[in-house]
Amino acid sequence: MQTFRHDDLDTDILNDLLEEINELYEASEQTLIELEIKPQDNELQRALFRSIHTIKGDLGLVNFTPMIPLLQHVEDLLDYLRKGQIRYTSTMSDLVLLTMDRVKLFVQSCIQSGSAQYDEGLYQLLVKQIARITPENLAEHEKLLAESVLLLDPTLDAQPAIEASLPAAKEENSGHALDNIGLHGDHDDDEHRDIIFFRELMEPVERRSKYWQGRGDRIARLALYLNKLKGNPVEPNQLAVACYVHDFGMAFMPLKVLHKTTPLEQTEFNLMRSHVYKSARLLEHLDQWNEARKIVIQHHERLDGSGYPLGLKDADICEGAKLLAIIDTFDALTHARAHDTHTKRPKKRAVMEINRVAPGQFCPEWLKVFNQAMASLLLRQE
Repeated sequence: MQTFRHDDLDTDILNDLLEEINELYEASEQTLIELEIKPQDNELQRALFRSIHTIKGDLGLVNFTPMIPLLQHVEDLLDYLRKGQIRYTSTMSDLVLLTMDRVKLFVQSCIQSGSAQYDEGLYQLLVKQIARITPENLAEHEKLLAESVLLLDPTLDAQPAIEASLPAAKEENSGHALDNIGLHGDHDDDEHRDIIFFRELMEPVERRSKYWQGRGDRIARLALYLNKLKGNPVEPNQLAVACYVHDFGMAFMPLKVLHKTTPLEQTEFNLMRSHVYKSARLLEHLDQWNEARKIVIQHHERLDGSGYPLGLKDADICEGAKLLAIIDTFDALTHARAHDTHTKRPKKRAVMEINRVAPGQFCPEWLKVFNQAMASLLLRQE
């Protein structure tokens, strides 16, 4: 590893640089989502090229030289793309996002400590690898892109993932708390009052950990949206309650375990797994929420029987639990956690990672709905 120390730059200049990189990153993430739907859209291709070109120029102005050759070769690749000389693929988007990840971390480190560690040998290897992608060897592009992506992140299996989008449903908004999660109708009936109760009950629970804030609303909103797209096979009120209380048992875990940054020991892992029972007990004597209770206790089961707590298989797992398993994982991937393997992923990459898990973890039917919906949903977020 090499150490880069920047010139004595004004803090405001560095903060402005990082702010612009973050803005361009978010814009590029949205552009890449759109390219999944319209891979031949030349305006989107040009927008992506401009983002990388701008970041490279900004780093050049402050002499952050180690990252420039890599950005230059990614820019060259996108130049081929915008000129119609090569085709867009999902693996190309991985390469762009992972490169921008490296740039962000590099700049953040310079701001925080005045220096940044980087692997010059890795970057030289990446530059050579990307340079091999030319209009003359189209048949080799996917292999070369996949190899480049794996150099940046060996944990990824670079395969295309996101399917075509469905039109996003237009949601009404009357200003009521439950409208924000997609539940409408008579908000004064007993079931809706219960949902509000569970929602409010979870607010102090979420505050117990800095990683949970807003989690219940995010999960409920997305789960109800996907359920609606599929024709509401899960009763919406039951699903809403399950979304709010499924991790209630986590509130009774020691914070030193919840916030542990190293791998959990077996006894700690077993303790964490017990949260499904603690959460389900909250609904134990509320017969009207039996379906929600079933969803809660099954949301960590897997189709192949490798989940917990009961090791149930496909047909024995309820639809709501199959759906919640996907949404719960997506929220965990897109919001930081204490453990170093649970750092925040870009939303598009999180969708792709969910598609790359071992077969048998998620329900293919719900995964298809999730993939179809996310391309449309992410265009309206951030």
